[in-house]
Amino acid sequence: MMKLCALLSTLSLAAFAAVHAADASKPNIIFIYADDLGWGDVSCHHAEPWVKTPNIDRMASEGIDFAQFNVLSPVCSPSRVATMTGRFPSRYGINNVFNSQTLGPKQSGTMPDWLDPRAPMLPRFLKAAGYHTAHFGKWHMGADPRLAPDAPEMAAYGIDESKVYHGPGPGIDQHKIGIEAAEAIERMKNKQPFFMNVWLHESHTRHFPTQESMEQFKDLDPRQQVYAAVLREADLNVGRVLDALKITGIDQNTIVLFSSDNGPAGAPVAAGDRTPGPDDGDMKKGFDVFHSVGSAGGLRGRKGTLYEGGVRTPFIVRWPGHIPAGIKNDTTAFSAVDLLPTLCAAAGLKLPADYQGDGENLLASFHGKPIRRSKPLFWKHYVVAKRGDAWPAWAMRDGDWKLLMDESGQRLELYDLAKDRAETSNLSQDNAETVARMKAQLLDWIATLPKSPDPACVSQDHATAEPKTTKPTTTQRTTPEQRAQAFARWDANHDEQLTLDEYKAGLKGQDDLEARFKRFDHNGDGKLTGEEFTKPTAK
Repeated sequence: MMKLCALLSTLSLAAFAAVHAADASKPNIIFIYADDLGWGDVSCHHAEPWVKTPNIDRMASEGIDFAQFNVLSPVCSPSRVATMTGRFPSRYGINNVFNSQTLGPKQSGTMPDWLDPRAPMLPRFLKAAGYHTAHFGKWHMGADPRLAPDAPEMAAYGIDESKVYHGPGPGIDQHKIGIEAAEAIERMKNKQPFFMNVWLHESHTRHFPTQESMEQFKDLDPRQQVYAAVLREADLNVGRVLDALKITGIDQNTIVLFSSDNGPAGAPVAAGDRTPGPDDGDMKKGFDVFHSVGSAGGLRGRKGTLYEGGVRTPFIVRWPGHIPAGIKNDTTAFSAVDLLPTLCAAAGLKLPADYQGDGENLLASFHGKPIRRSKPLFWKHYVVAKRGDAWPAWAMRDGDWKLLMDESGQRLELYDLAKDRAETSNLSQDNAETVARMKAQLLDWIATLPKSPDPACVSQDHATAEPKTTKPTTTQRTTPEQRAQAFARWDANHDEQLTLDEYKAGLKGQDDLEARFKRFDHNGDGKLTGEEFTKPTAK
């Protein structure tokens, strides 16, 4: 089935390829995508004095820094889908992270096991127009290939060469992505034009900063030290890419874009509010989300929320000799779905007539013009909570207005982002007409979304698997691996801790859950770390 899909995709672009033969004058394109790096996690945004990212700052000083860039999900898998397809990820039922332990509709009513390879793909369009295409780093637009062996290969999405993690094919050391990318640039200088994804690990947990990076920040608070060191690792990878372009002499013919898939993970709390875990400070085991003290740069919310702190991330574009240098664009509401049409336009490509995208060609903004988008943006996030900022299930932006709505459609908030980027003043009561109009548009959009996954995008192993309804007996012993899988499924907000509510939701219907939870909770802080849950000991 997957081979057939790949063949159909290739044939459907044959005419497109014939019109656009390879042309050395076309710009190379490199898209660097960080993981969980917040809007304030680059030093040129001046959010935290201890953040130092000189290479990313260099990009901004030599290009354009967009202050209003939105990804289309507050978590990574759907966010990445939007960048590559130019379409809202909910159109494919992808509203959450592809989790290797919870395939398909177990995650949500519509979740497939991988992105449909028949979806329009930026690398496939560029490949058909003569580009050599490559991907280095995280993929995560499908389930773990070990559990979904019939998932598509990278070639089905238009990728010529790849080394990935959370994806099919040859693997990559997640801490050597920048080195691999730099070496690939050296190889590809004779394969111009080329398109390359460089999708970094930083600043996702677990954190594995080098001792050298830790030494750079030894005078900081221990948590800031770890996070600043991790940001340095991300910044070094950006520098490796920029240096490789300079060394190979193709710097001026290459567009480099830098962004992040969602806002910062975790929630900054005082160190005394949490008892350190058993591997805090252990360089070999890495550092957990307690050390994720990233900055949303004054924006409300973080990863996993539809407020701007979860979906507004850095976006810097550098193209020496072609776009202005040192410009900050505060007005253009650029988004992830705009990347495909904009980059195809930069490459001089006309999109196929049957392409139906959600983004706009905003190439003029690369040349310093304050373009206003005309299309609205829509968001769906599957993991919601009744407390805090994680309650919105849906969101919409139209112009400067942003509407947030809960799953029931009863709770609504409205913000004017031009005047209130931090979303502090809910204007819904004073703008009933705007709320009604936007809610109606949002509901109309929701009605177009799939109600169930496409069977072609569901693993046959999963589709034929019998549901496991039996409860373990006292003679059955759960392995640490099984506990780790359960922990990943139940950690609804992906903060690498289980609350009692999350634990109860995961074991819905079972008895004595509070007492069982307390037996795991060794330090009595009301939350379970992965260490506590996977390696229980008697209290």
